[in-house]
Amino acid sequence: MKIAIIGSGASGLAAIKSCLDEGLKPYCFEKQSFIGGLWHYSPGERDGATVYRTTVINTSKEMMCYSDFLIPKEFPNFMHNTKIKEYFELYAERFSLKEHITFSTEVLSCAPAEGFASNGKWKLTTRHVESQQTTTDYFDGVMVCIGHHAVPYFPLSDFSGVKEFKGKIIHSHDYRDQTGFENLRVAVIGIGNSGGDIAVELSRHSKQVYLSTRNGTWILNRMHKYGMPLDYAMTRKAVLGMRHFVPDSLVEVLAQKTVNARLDHEKYGLRPEYGVFSQHPMVNDDMANRIITGSIQIKTNIARFTEKTAVFEDGTEEELDAVVFATGYSIQYPFLEEGILKVDENDADLYKFVFPTTLAKNTLAVIGCIQPLGAVNPISEMQCRWVTRVFKGEVELPSNPEMQRDIYQKKFEMRKRYVKSRRHTVQVDYINYMDELADLISVRPEVTKMFFKDPLLAVKVFFGPAAPYIYRLQGPGAWSGARDAVMSVDDRVFYPLATRKVKPGKTSGLKTLFFYALVIAAIAWLMGLI
Repeated sequence: MKIAIIGSGASGLAAIKSCLDEGLKPYCFEKQSFIGGLWHYSPGERDGATVYRTTVINTSKEMMCYSDFLIPKEFPNFMHNTKIKEYFELYAERFSLKEHITFSTEVLSCAPAEGFASNGKWKLTTRHVESQQTTTDYFDGVMVCIGHHAVPYFPLSDFSGVKEFKGKIIHSHDYRDQTGFENLRVAVIGIGNSGGDIAVELSRHSKQVYLSTRNGTWILNRMHKYGMPLDYAMTRKAVLGMRHFVPDSLVEVLAQKTVNARLDHEKYGLRPEYGVFSQHPMVNDDMANRIITGSIQIKTNIARFTEKTAVFEDGTEEELDAVVFATGYSIQYPFLEEGILKVDENDADLYKFVFPTTLAKNTLAVIGCIQPLGAVNPISEMQCRWVTRVFKGEVELPSNPEMQRDIYQKKFEMRKRYVKSRRHTVQVDYINYMDELADLISVRPEVTKMFFKDPLLAVKVFFGPAAPYIYRLQGPGAWSGARDAVMSVDDRVFYPLATRKVKPGKTSGLKTLFFYALVIAAIAWLMGLI
């Protein structure tokens, strides 16, 4: 089967490899001359998203790696964008992915071919960026892997007087670094991760930064207790335990107590009118420090602009030299034939956020159209593992009415949990969503059975971080190195920190052994073995 893959970023690379793993023939089309998508930093103008020069990822390396290719242990736990790009290059080299990519080639159109209802084939027209030569070819399946950070959402019309403002206005899509903002008074509109990062960076170079927010936000740090990565605490025990045994109201109380331990969100003007789990939080280690020094001021939404100022909804007015709209992106796939995928205010009708339900044959999949509370890369990879098996006929999708019910249920749950926003249309929880897809291809770790066969591994899987390689322990695509990866995860976390050797504490190792012994003893007692 010939499979067209559109884009060679984090999702596209996983799509190529998944096709190769399943014996499919991947043909990847990449508009740029490089892999990595937005993680390839470009200093100048670019058609498509790019990180800014200083971007550091918010998820730790053990939680964002591909499930059968570990990030080098010497890489830092939270990587600068250049390290992420380096990892992608290593991944592509290890599995010979680049030979399946046609670079500098834009997909102009993607439409069902003649006889689609019976053969499920697609007609793709592409154009080489430099020569402008167009080519048409036919494929048995299509994987759309361009993400959802390509088309900036720039709501200028929502702000009265913005056309009269004489200062500089850009979208965060076009922001690269502080150059051009030195000693200026800058308003950053939007309090997502991009808005927070840009505000913090500019606060070190600009005269004053105002961070404008309509609703406020909760702020998480990359580091958890004892300096461990925050997402390292994302364990099956914690997540599944909270979901099944702890009331939501108590979870919310504990969450607010935790996030307020470092900064009181109410006193800092950040507290929204909804709970910690009702929006996608900001991850930022420096925001509190910049606010307390006065270099960032939290402001309400902007009511209107004048030639030189912004008037905020609370009636205050500030002089401005520049405005950065960190207002997010629009989900768009302009090359798809109209009617294939309906998107309304970033709300897309996709079965499990992957398959459109408008087609007679399920031979087109959208990869990476999710906003996870966790890492994107392993989720995209899991989607690809599922999709390629669907394409092969190894896994069947349910009927159209069943898929529609699943879509409706997910939208209902999202609206019930999250504040209404264009940001909260493709939200997924990492473990829950990974498990959901893993069940479809029989790769979800069976922890209960594991306790009988390999109790040490079972303890590590259940009580340790839900790293991607736990989904390579069994089933299709099982990786022989998965067990070692699970058991040695702590070593890789600590390795890049050990730049100065320190003698270990006398009791740390004994505590760990005692803990494991206690758990195994409890399991044995429950099983009636002791």
